[in-house]
Amino acid sequence: MKFTCSQGALTRALNTVSKAVSIRTTIPILKGILLTVKGNELTVTASDLDLSIETKMEVQAAEEGSAVVSSKLFSEIVRKLPNAVLQIEEADGKMEISCLGSHFSIVSLPADEFPAIGMVNQLSKIGVKKDSLKDLIKKTTFAASIDEKKGILVGCLLKFAEGKLEMAALDGFRLAVANCDMPSEEEKSVVIPARILAEIQKILMESSEEEEVSLVLDDKKAEIITKETRIVARLLEGEFIKYNDIIPKTYKTRCLVNREELLSGIERASLLSKEGKNNLIKMDIANGKIEITSRSEEGNSKESIVCESEGDELVIGFNSKYVSDALKAVGDEEIVMEMSSPVSPCLIKPVEGDSFTYLVLPVRISAN
Repeated sequence: MKFTCSQGALTRALNTVSKAVSIRTTIPILKGILLTVKGNELTVTASDLDLSIETKMEVQAAEEGSAVVSSKLFSEIVRKLPNAVLQIEEADGKMEISCLGSHFSIVSLPADEFPAIGMVNQLSKIGVKKDSLKDLIKKTTFAASIDEKKGILVGCLLKFAEGKLEMAALDGFRLAVANCDMPSEEEKSVVIPARILAEIQKILMESSEEEEVSLVLDDKKAEIITKETRIVARLLEGEFIKYNDIIPKTYKTRCLVNREELLSGIERASLLSKEGKNNLIKMDIANGKIEITSRSEEGNSKESIVCESEGDELVIGFNSKYVSDALKAVGDEEIVMEMSSPVSPCLIKPVEGDSFTYLVLPVRISAN
């Protein structure tokens, strides 16, 4: 195998696929990156068996072949070389890397030891706007559980139906639901691990300006395809929680408030919200104001935020992180909060439409 390419282009390709490199694996080959040259095209591949990423780039002076190199070492070498043309050649278990006055020789492994990504058996193929998919991932993945013992709750549901793509995540304390329009009328539901979706979001942010990505689905895997990159993710098995059944349909207290002002007030109050180790803040909603209070052994704080409120006055407690995570995920100038009692869930919604819905369970607070 032999090729030349620009240092910048190869660095970008390595940054993309490195998101799938396994760090804690007991399988040494998964710590590597597969380089394959065919024609004038280099394919760079990495996999941790749950997530596989391959990206393609054009190279020159190419001789076909393939080999696996240490992801960490090879990426560091390429990243630190000058922004110039690289010459790379592999033979007999050694990879030679040259650039201007620099030369490295590192160990390579046979390509046939690397796991094959394979193809997804296309049961469904759906086109989604890249920016819409990025936005849905941002609005939901933070609410998925990080506890592997919770099974399917470490994943996000992707539900395709009636010209919409809906994504949902929950961890037992909060729920995030968001949707966007989608040209396909196909109906399908899959669950993808949230950590994998977070990596997919990073790749989409780094990719070129194509408007649409393709989602190819079967019963075991999902494949996301952009112009240069193919991402294959393992699906989670099992039935996702029927989250629509837990979303309240009525409320007794409603307030419309500036999102940024509320977020800033919560973040300031959370500096002293260590009571009970659950980041407790209290919201007192009355007379066109949300009064946010918190306390710890070091002191206490009070924030007063103007809002448009209607219905019953209410004092309710929250884990500040759960509310601020939801407010950070959206860009709306104003949001609506709907509640019924100090022990009932709070809904956070847009002023108009249903592009997102967040449900946050309250924290019980003492009567005093």
